[in-house]
Amino acid sequence: MDTALILKKLEALERCIRRIESKRPDSAELLRESLDLQDILAVNLERAVQTCVDVASHILAESSGKSPETMGECFERLAEAGIVEEPLATRMQKAVGFRNIAVHEYEEIDWDIVFAIVTRDLGDFRAFARAMLGHCERAGA
Repeated sequence: MDTALILKKLEALERCIRRIESKRPDSAELLRESLDLQDILAVNLERAVQTCVDVASHILAESSGKSPETMGECFERLAEAGIVEEPLATRMQKAVGFRNIAVHEYEEIDWDIVFAIVTRDLGDFRAFARAMLGHCERAGA
C-alpha cells in the first residue's frame, strides 16, 4: 500500500473540507441566490467525494477481494473488510449519489440539500479520513 499517496489524498480531502467551511453560507436562501457559492461548494464536494473514492479504490486494490463495480460499492467493500463501519459506508455511498448528480445533472441540484450537507455532514469526510489513517497504521504502512 502506498501510504504516501493515501496521505497526499487525505490532505487534499482536508483542503476541500476547509474550503467548504470557509465559504459555507449562513442560510440555504443565501446559497440558492449565489452562483459563486454554489460553484465553490459543489466543486469542493465533488472533489471530496472523488478523493474518498480514490483512497478507497487504492486500499481495495491491495486486497484479494472482488473489485467494486461502482464508486458507491467501494464503501460497501470497505465495510465488508471491517475498514469502515457500515453506517459510515452508507453515508459515503449517499455522498457518491450527490457527486453523480453534481457532475451529470448540475441543473437538478437541490441547494437545500447541499446546505444541509455543508452544515451537518462534513464530519463524514473526516471520519472516513480517520478510518483510512487507522487502516494504514494497522497495516504497518
